Amino acid sequence: MEALNQLKSRHSKERKDLQSRITAKKKNANKKTRKGVNNECAQLEIQLKEHQDQELAFLIGEPSEATLDDVSESDPEAVQPPTEDNTNGLGQKLDATPISQTEPENQESGGPKKKRNRHKERLARRAAEQETAAIAAEEEAANMVDHKKIEKAYMLKEFKANSLVEQDIRPDGHCLFSAVADQLQQRGIPLNSDATATRQGVLPYKAVRHVAASYMEKHSDDFAPFLEEPLDQYIKKIRDTAEWGGQLELQALARAYKVEISVVQESHTHLIEPGTGGDTASKPDRIWLAYYLHGYGLGEHYNSLRKQP
Repeated sequence: MEALNQLKSRHSKERKDLQSRITAKKKNANKKTRKGVNNECAQLEIQLKEHQDQELAFLIGEPSEATLDDVSESDPEAVQPPTEDNTNGLGQKLDATPISQTEPENQESGGPKKKRNRHKERLARRAAEQETAAIAAEEEAANMVDHKKIEKAYMLKEFKANSLVEQDIRPDGHCLFSAVADQLQQRGIPLNSDATATRQGVLPYKAVRHVAASYMEKHSDDFAPFLEEPLDQYIKKIRDTAEWGGQLELQALARAYKVEISVVQESHTHLIEPGTGGDTASKPDRIWLAYYLHGYGLGEHYNSLRKQP
């Protein structure tokens, strides 16, 4: 009875030891070798069970017919009682089996290898890259300063403080001149104060363009140093094309029409004065423009700001 208990205790230890080796072996297997490792481990578990069954049968004196007869025919020595050394050999065999040599059954039998779907792999990589880029763009957008929102908030505050109503101007290269024309007309100031713009039927923005170009041409020393091209070429573009206007043109128009120009823009309101020349006995009229740097898709834009009725 004591021998039987010892045998069962040893069998339990052998199963645990073999299971530990199998677990370690499976952890080290990769996708390519996993199937072969699993088959190898299953075979060793079967062999251990057979050995332990034989030991138990020999101990109690009832060897099974399937175990002893078949084995004795092929190997008479196999009928000898299995020993602990025999079962330990199973674990040693498992440890000695290199995973790199364990191949899937279809490769051992010379079966066809599964072809890689390179097109599918490329699509998967591309989808992963696009997802990564989208996530990065979302994170960047979340961390960006919303200049458009800041710009609009300041402008609305200034509009309310100065009783102004925004008059939309078509967003094109003429917007500055169209906005100035709208402001001048609101105050009854003639647009064609220059002889070059006195033709009948001329569009308001064109009349203002002519005034700006004429003033800059007559006062070339005040503007030429700030240009990156010859003054005559620049004046021609301002007068005859849809060239965008900016600070120089606003300065010329303030002086030519003798008005103050307040430009409401992001974070501050910029005042352009007409200068010291001309009649200074009375305070000049003030016209109002809204300048957007972020609010329009085409870029910089000017709107007219009319006084509330």
